[in-house]
Amino acid sequence: MYSPDLKQTQLPRKTLFTRFLDTVEWLGNLLPHPITLFALFCVAILISSGIAGYFGVSVIDPRPEGAAGRSADGIIHVISLLNAEGLQLIVANLVSNFTGFAPLGTVLVAMLGVAIAEHSGLLSSAMRGLVMGASRRMVTVVVIFSGIISNTAAELGYVVLIPLAAMLFHSLGRHPLAGLAAAFAGVSGGYSANLLLGTVDPLLSGITETAAQMIDPNYTVGPEVNWYFMFASTFAITIMGAFVTEKIVEPKLGKYDSHLASDDLSHDKMGTLTDLEKKGLKAAGLAVLVVSALLALTIVPADGVLRNPQTGLVAGSPFLKGIVAFIFVFFAIPGFVYGKIVGTMKNDRDVINAMSLSMSSMGVYIVLVFFAAQFVAFFKWTNFGQVFAVGGADLLQSIGLTGPALFFAFILMCGFINLMIGSASAQWAITAPIFVPMLMLVGYAPETIQAAYRIGDSVTNIITPMMSYFGMILAVATRYHKNLGLGTLISIMLPYSIVFMIGWSIMFYVWVFILGIPVGPGAATYYNVAG
Repeated sequence: MYSPDLKQTQLPRKTLFTRFLDTVEWLGNLLPHPITLFALFCVAILISSGIAGYFGVSVIDPRPEGAAGRSADGIIHVISLLNAEGLQLIVANLVSNFTGFAPLGTVLVAMLGVAIAEHSGLLSSAMRGLVMGASRRMVTVVVIFSGIISNTAAELGYVVLIPLAAMLFHSLGRHPLAGLAAAFAGVSGGYSANLLLGTVDPLLSGITETAAQMIDPNYTVGPEVNWYFMFASTFAITIMGAFVTEKIVEPKLGKYDSHLASDDLSHDKMGTLTDLEKKGLKAAGLAVLVVSALLALTIVPADGVLRNPQTGLVAGSPFLKGIVAFIFVFFAIPGFVYGKIVGTMKNDRDVINAMSLSMSSMGVYIVLVFFAAQFVAFFKWTNFGQVFAVGGADLLQSIGLTGPALFFAFILMCGFINLMIGSASAQWAITAPIFVPMLMLVGYAPETIQAAYRIGDSVTNIITPMMSYFGMILAVATRYHKNLGLGTLISIMLPYSIVFMIGWSIMFYVWVFILGIPVGPGAATYYNVAG
């Protein structure tokens, strides 16, 4: 509903689309909290493994003799955990399942560095400087671009940029909801795209690696494996988002009527950066250059100390294996330099407090990881992942759906599931143990599968009420349109979701299967089961 006169448009819009949105919201509300969901899945795995083990459910192992992880008799059997051996296994490994869960440590370490940059004010000032420094002609592009790169700092884009973009558009005489929509599309619709590696990269790669090891126990997936594709996706999403904003959303919204506002907008003006903040940004920028130069010395020269000591290549090097440490350094040092200049960080205690505050906000995530880690371990122990993967791969081959077009269906499916489960890590922890092994058996590498998942997981964020910040976005929107409802906000964002889904999927297909470009450093496109 784009018209300011809701009374004229609400009745005609009560159609199948509105009912679909109502159904999505109703179904999503039926789902328990993701933590409860994983606990229930653990119980379901125990019960179903007992039933499957009793009936002797099994499949033929497709891996050749001598392959790593292949069963001795060439048959993959479902292992029951609903017995004494299963109880012993669970009790003995409950703690190690949690502490050894691949994404846990990497995400926490990366967040420590980001926390310093965030609490010092660097990220907020950089975002304001980028957005407010844009010309009227380029403001839409800059807002969306800023939204995408803000994902490096987790929730900062939602909390700072989206309200900021609405204010900016309003101060320029444009419709504030168009600014809000553009920023929301960049922050959430382009969630996985970025110029830099962020906290989501190690989070997803750790889950992918665990799933891939169901087929190949020696397979490793680093945080950098999707970087090439996501770097390029940043510019593609920016262009698509700007097109939708200026050609579809803003014309439909029409001229803004300030009488629709829920409060006084006379003070809705943008505060410019102070001289001290500008000085801090310059110092932080210099720190970034120094850190980048020092890192380059370790990897660019042929004898760089962080190159692969056996091959002398970047692939498989300590640099890539330790990329999370460099994410920490890349944010921590400029963040501290900025804080020192502007006075937000005077000593080591301020740095420690910033990191402590960041860790305290990760409490829910840590609890989620505990139950997710148990679910992933149980799924692996029972061999359900391999059984489902072999069965699913056989089904795909029997119907002839094994070509690259398979990924269009996979992306659509991930986007649909995302309507119900808004957390990227929660959804991937549930689906990766099934789909990563399945698509590996069809012949595709885990890195490629993960890149496709990230598209589906991103593009429907902006149209699902299950996304954790959706309520906050709605609250900001009602400041400018007091009668605006959930369905109206979703209808504003739907064009972005459709264009992103189609455009990003086509880009993925062309990038991977036509141009043959790897999705990241050292990333394979295909997986040879026999190899």
